Amino acid sequence: MATYTYEAKNAQGKKVKGSLRAADRNLAQEELKRKNLSLVTLSEKKVPKDIFGRPFRARAKPKEVAVMTRQLATMIGAGLTLLESLETLLEQARDRGLRFALDDIIERVRGGSDLSSAMSNHPKVFTSIYVNMVKAAEASGQLDTILDRLAEYLEASEELKREIKGAIIYPVFSLSLITLITGFLIVVILPKFKDMFAQMGMVDLPMLTKVLLAIGDFAQAYILWLILAAIAFFVGVKFYIGTKSGKWQWDWLIFHLPIFGQLARKVALARFSRTLATLLESGVPMLGALEIVGGVAGNKLVEEAVIFARDQVSRGKQLSEPMGQVRIFPPIVVRMVAVGEKTGQLETLLNKIAQFYDHEVRATVKALTSILEPILIFVMGFVVGTIVLAIFLPIIALQQKLTGG
Repeated sequence: MATYTYEAKNAQGKKVKGSLRAADRNLAQEELKRKNLSLVTLSEKKVPKDIFGRPFRARAKPKEVAVMTRQLATMIGAGLTLLESLETLLEQARDRGLRFALDDIIERVRGGSDLSSAMSNHPKVFTSIYVNMVKAAEASGQLDTILDRLAEYLEASEELKREIKGAIIYPVFSLSLITLITGFLIVVILPKFKDMFAQMGMVDLPMLTKVLLAIGDFAQAYILWLILAAIAFFVGVKFYIGTKSGKWQWDWLIFHLPIFGQLARKVALARFSRTLATLLESGVPMLGALEIVGGVAGNKLVEEAVIFARDQVSRGKQLSEPMGQVRIFPPIVVRMVAVGEKTGQLETLLNKIAQFYDHEVRATVKALTSILEPILIFVMGFVVGTIVLAIFLPIIALQQKLTGG
């Protein structure tokens, strides 16, 4: 299917412009005739390509999508038509991927497509959660209300991501800095002292100095191979994690890491609770909601647990029953879900669970920062101190020899 832009005259002789999708130019002309439009110009819209010549796949920052969703909800709630709202958003959008997606969605909606169907053609911009919630909103006639709810969900998800990044960036940056400093001292600085020691006639160096000099010599001789080996290692790990078994083992490892494992579990539980609550509040059936939640869990262990729960629910069981049979969900979560099912307030309690784990994530991140900061400072001091000691030990030994100490 190609997209064609046209200029035509209607029955009153007034010029109209628009676009439509058709298999070829002849079918596009026939479609315009069926609409009683007299064609003036018709041209095929070129599909943008990426650097490899492939059709451009729209991508957009989640933050931009959240802002757009909030604006769309506001405009529809204020009485603007869907097309007017989308066209206004297109004029305001700055993100290239979002502009491309909105442009295509407007054309499809103008051609008679549902908003959810139009959005489903851009999975990198509008996730399955987003599309299914919009579909439920179209069925219930509460598009503005559910878009508001969706905007809140996206904003909360982004806030959670920022918390996670805050926990990861600091130690990664610090460890990278320590590695670079260590490499610079061993490969660049220490060998210069080796020449100085040789000129002084110092043959019998302390063991610590010998070891570090040997490491420096090895690194200098094989620096290119070491870099290539590091790149190959990271590429290999990334490829393995991309496989089904590799992803499962990686997620299992993350869940069982000290401290970080607890953070990963809390993040997964917050995401599960919020996503399921949002979908159920929007009118998505339980089985459909569980299928979506499993697909976007982001963790194989959680995904397997949700798939198991969905299977059991499809056989007539309450959600809390299968949740209590897997080790992913803590007893408190299972009990709250059971209470929600009994009282008919499952969505409310799921939101409370999400809020609870949001607070837990923030507290864990704060604790991690306070624990890791002194540890990383100690590691940096120890590494630098060891290298400085390796440099000064021979100098001290030489001084003692010269003074007869």
